[in-house]
Amino acid sequence: MQANNWRARRAAGPKAPKNGGLGRSIRYLGRYRFNALLPYLFMLVATTAQLAVPRLVRNIIDAVTHGVIANTIVPKLDQIPASLLPAILDKLGATLDQLQYDYDNSVRLLVTAVISIVIFAVVRGVFAFLQVYWSEKNSQAVAFDMRNDLFSKIQRLSFSYHDRNQTGQLMVRATDDVEKVRLFIGQGLVQLAGAVVLIVATLVIIFSTNVRLAFVTLPILPIAFVLFIIFGAVSQPLFIKVQMKLSALNTVLQENLAGIRVIKAFTREPEEQKKFKAAADAVQDQQIAVMRLFSFLFPLIFLIANLGQAAVLYFGGRQIIGGTLTLGEWQEFSLYLIYLFLPIAQFGIIITQLGQAGASATRVFEILDAKNDVTDKPGAIALPPVQGRVSF
Repeated sequence: MQANNWRARRAAGPKAPKNGGLGRSIRYLGRYRFNALLPYLFMLVATTAQLAVPRLVRNIIDAVTHGVIANTIVPKLDQIPASLLPAILDKLGATLDQLQYDYDNSVRLLVTAVISIVIFAVVRGVFAFLQVYWSEKNSQAVAFDMRNDLFSKIQRLSFSYHDRNQTGQLMVRATDDVEKVRLFIGQGLVQLAGAVVLIVATLVIIFSTNVRLAFVTLPILPIAFVLFIIFGAVSQPLFIKVQMKLSALNTVLQENLAGIRVIKAFTREPEEQKKFKAAADAVQDQQIAVMRLFSFLFPLIFLIANLGQAAVLYFGGRQIIGGTLTLGEWQEFSLYLIYLFLPIAQFGIIITQLGQAGASATRVFEILDAKNDVTDKPGAIALPPVQGRVSF
């Protein structure tokens, strides 16, 4: 009867922790407080520097185009009939003072914008480095704490728990599963926050720059977000299966290495090779199933982004022809549009890390939440320090 119960428990698999494993993993960052906030502060500075570049590119293009027009007209002002000058200025949408200003300062404006781009690029590079450094440092600290908690918990669990769980599975949870959680905390979490900040800030800027073009691109965002939500829900169970197959593979490997003397003594090498090949094939098939899903997602997202770019090219070109949009403003909007689509593409990578980290965190906290079969009675007296003397 006990054997049947044990088989039933093993077939049913481990129970998921009551609380979200990934959220509990992120709360490990709370132990470091100020250090945990540093990557996000550096990310805000780097993103601000990034958002300033399209406006500077607009200034460069406008300085060049206005300079060309001014250098064409101003030297020939004496040759233009006074009766035609107002019509020419009206067609250009400029005044005589503006043409003179562009003629005198076009080179200076161009140099100033170029230097500003270099300065902002340096600022972004420095703070992006600091962001990556501190996020990796914090994630390594979280992984250190989680591995220590796991090892301590495994040491205290009853013999019955180790009878029900194979060594290879416990090893995978303390190594590969913790590493996947660490990667999300160190990379995915900061990237997710940066993507949200970049999208919100870009939307504010493009609506303040050109409302008509902004409304052209706006319908693309909800379509992309719905796709990511669907793929995230579908991929989460697949990542859990990947980790289960990987645990089975490591179990076969660990048992073979630990019992290699017995295997060689009984010439069991061919049979063990078949077991390992079957486990490796299962991992491969499951990984291919995941990649098949995401190989469909990314081309679909890029297709949606290209449709948005095509819409901006068309409607922006119409505004340029109509004289309501300059080349610099159009280029600025195009760059901000890239800033809008780039985080959407990043969501594909983030969802991959999120799915892997969520599945792995669930498996880690299955161990941390495990209950001992042997527990102290209520009110049990603690054993005093043992000195190790034996008296006869």
